Formats: sequence, C-alpha cells, structure tokens
Amino acid sequence: MLTPALLATGAFAAASDYRFEVVSARPAGPHKTDVTLRLVHVPDNKPVPDAVVFQTKADMAPAGMPTMTGAVAPQAAQQPGTYRFQVDTGMAGGWALTLAAKVQGEAETVHATVTFSAAQ
Repeated sequence: MLTPALLATGAFAAASDYRFEVVSARPAGPHKTDVTLRLVHVPDNKPVPDAVVFQTKADMAPAGMPTMTGAVAPQAAQQPGTYRFQVDTGMAGGWALTLAAKVQGEAETVHATVTFSAAQ
C-alpha cells in the first residue's frame, strides 16, 4: 500500500519532463536576432505557459567560439507557451542560448541549451 506522502511525491514532474524547442530565429536589425522558443511538457507534448525564465546566456560555443557572447533581452511572446528573446549576435554563425526557468507547481528548475543560426 502506498502512503499519502509517496502519492503526493509522484504527482510532481521532474525538470527532465520539460524541454525548450526553437520555433524561429530571425534577423532583427544589425547584429540582432529574435529567437522564439516553445517550452513543452514532454509526456503530453503540450506547451507550458507562464514559466518564469530567470537566467539567460548566449554564446558562439557551437561555432567553436565560447568566449564570443551576446546580451539577451526578453521580449513579449505572441502565444502562450512561447518565449521570445532578442539576442545581440555580433556575427553570423551558430549560437547557443542557455536558460533556466521555473515552471509553476514544479520544485525543480528547468535548465536548457538550444542552438540557432544567426544571419547578419
């Protein structure tokens, strides 16, 4: 027989049950790229609205230049479950966007790194 404490623990998802996916990466002016991400609850493949993204970092590690970094500014999202950022991409090539987010009702922080291509 399961105890109530075990039942309550099983009701919560793990941070690994979530993933960020790149929806788009579009030029937004000289040396800037608008990146739209979707946060998905993996077990049911549904978008997750209202997460709080509290840590972001962009760099060119995918292009072999991890010390080439760019500022990241949050932007208004257009659909629930999507998260938009403007990234200062100083040069064209492969970029990584690393973030941390809190999902409502979850104890663990979701950590992710997504890659995108910046065009100048």
